[in-house]
Amino acid sequence: MIEVIGAGFGRTGTLSLKLALERLGFAPCHHMTELVDNAEQTDLWARVATGEPLDWDEVYRGYRATTDWPGAHYWRRLIEHFPQAKVILTVRDPQKWYESVRGSIYRVRSLPMPDGLDAKRRNFIDEMIWQREFGGRFEDADHAIAVFNEHNEAVRREVPAERLLEFQVGDGWEPLCGFLGVPVPDEPFPRSNDRQEFADRVAQRMRAH
Repeated sequence: MIEVIGAGFGRTGTLSLKLALERLGFAPCHHMTELVDNAEQTDLWARVATGEPLDWDEVYRGYRATTDWPGAHYWRRLIEHFPQAKVILTVRDPQKWYESVRGSIYRVRSLPMPDGLDAKRRNFIDEMIWQREFGGRFEDADHAIAVFNEHNEAVRREVPAERLLEFQVGDGWEPLCGFLGVPVPDEPFPRSNDRQEFADRVAQRMRAH
């Protein structure tokens, strides 16, 4: 049963949030990384992307939280289906967000990929995120940033204030733990998946193929 819904777009600290939520006991937390090398997850989300009617309990079976795409694309459905779940909107400076996405996950879109799982995953991500979310116009920075801002405003507007935390990973443990009603860990807040780390991971996967 999903207890925490991350509604923020990718590259807003969603992997750090995943690690933090898991440290706080909301494990496992779904994230785009869950689809890497996981044919079952890729097949499942490919079916979601085609509009096949699926039970969200089945989609998230075994998970207690979700952050990042692909879940963030369906945030309205998720907050309705899991009415008791708390919602976290990860945010960052819009221009920095755009530069980060363009230099990482959008760049991967243009890299050659072998047939198979990687290609299948990239195809449905392309449809779900770059075509539907950004209307095929992500390279238009003004348009992409407008989509980002409008998404954040919609979450702020539609999620009841008592159910929503707007969060930047630099805020650390205190606001997150206060919102979730759990103790603050005696350790640094996790920070992961900066652009260099992302590039290194992609390069490693390309070498593996």
